[in-house]
Amino acid sequence: MRIVVDRGACEGLGMCEAMAGDFFELDDDDVMRVLDEAPAERHRAHVHAAVQACPVLALTLEG
Repeated sequence: MRIVVDRGACEGLGMCEAMAGDFFELDDDDVMRVLDEAPAERHRAHVHAAVQACPVLALTLEG
């Protein structure tokens, strides 16, 4: 599994960070950073929920 970010779509709203702060973080300029682009399979449900919560659909999971 790999987290993919559409930087053009991301608005830095922080839903992903609120739901899965171990994997996503907003920096001081509200730019989202993926802390672990390839999380372990055991985190799939948690990361998937955060990806689905993105209001601008800037996140997807591959694999």
